[in-house]
Amino acid sequence: MSGSTDSLPMRLAKYLSHCGVCSRRQASRLIDQGLVQVNGHPANHIDHVNDQDEIYVSGKRVSGLAEKLLYLYHKPVGVDCKLNEHDPASLFHQLPDGPRVYPIGRLDKDSRGLLLLTNDGELCHALIHPDNHQEKEYIVTVDADIDTQFCLQMSQGIPVDGQLTLPCVVKQIAPKTFSIILKQGLNRQIRKMAKYCGRRVVDLNRVRIANLILNPETLREGDYCQINLNALVLEHSQA
Repeated sequence: MSGSTDSLPMRLAKYLSHCGVCSRRQASRLIDQGLVQVNGHPANHIDHVNDQDEIYVSGKRVSGLAEKLLYLYHKPVGVDCKLNEHDPASLFHQLPDGPRVYPIGRLDKDSRGLLLLTNDGELCHALIHPDNHQEKEYIVTVDADIDTQFCLQMSQGIPVDGQLTLPCVVKQIAPKTFSIILKQGLNRQIRKMAKYCGRRVVDLNRVRIANLILNPETLREGDYCQINLNALVLEHSQA
């Protein structure tokens, strides 16, 4: 494998994330499913490995620690964030050339805006783990006029999938349009929140993740650009 021959051993799931294979959480699932082998044997969660070990994931050799990459992608409506090479609408067909990268979190197929692509599993974990509460900002248009009461109700918490959403910042910016800043990412959360409040989302555009802002004038829909990982500034969890 490539890399330093005297690298210190680390827990297998963490190593796979550093290699850009997937996030640590995804690596744990692959280990549970028996899809990871270390030196010819089924992998165990307690395995510690370095670049001298032979590691296979789903039958493919892990080539070692990869250069960590981060891209901004301006996702259009109609692109599915599931990486399915057999689906022509899949994000799989939009990925940049070079080392394989993955989306950090998702945007619904019928949503658009900022999506981050990376092969840095640790960064992915830092962004999407619920304990870390990184801000994500959206501009949302619904099918009927809204008012101060709507924004207040949305901001104070809405029952979604059996739990109350965390307090968030909601501001009206047009008769049917508002901005919302979330620090969590439940499945189709904004759409379900709006539906609970009697509105249907007709356009959902993510414009910011943490300190990274989507500028549609410099990054058109369907395009991506590589940025330095140091450009992303994360809030530290207060938990």
